[in-house]
Amino acid sequence: MGGTIRFGISLDSELLEKFDRLCEERNYPTRSEAIRDLIRNELVQREWQDQNQEVAGTLTLVYDHHQSDLAQKMIEIQHSALDVIISTLHVHIDHKNCMEVLVLKGAVKDVNDISQRLTSTRGIKHGKLSLSTTGKDLI
Repeated sequence: MGGTIRFGISLDSELLEKFDRLCEERNYPTRSEAIRDLIRNELVQREWQDQNQEVAGTLTLVYDHHQSDLAQKMIEIQHSALDVIISTLHVHIDHKNCMEVLVLKGAVKDVNDISQRLTSTRGIKHGKLSLSTTGKDLI
């Protein structure tokens, strides 16, 4: 890790006021930490553009567990991606609905593929992929 470098930035006063409010709302101790976080977020989003880049993330699925054969279809799809699915969590939301959260790690293309296959399965009410980073290249 390199040494800390200080640099100046010029902002419109209204933009700075809005940024300071954002820092306060998100409990950043300093503007510097908020700016570091914004930079890291942008770098992580760039990782997602490279289809071969290794990423981590979660896929959240909500479905009616009474849907005929849905659980079996989900298991079959998940078993075809054991190299990408690290862990799963099954939650009973109510008598009819369940939530499944899958922790994923792999190439962007593989994570997107398994996510799309599961989300588009008949009977899934909602699916949401949240990509992140493995953190290997972040400072």
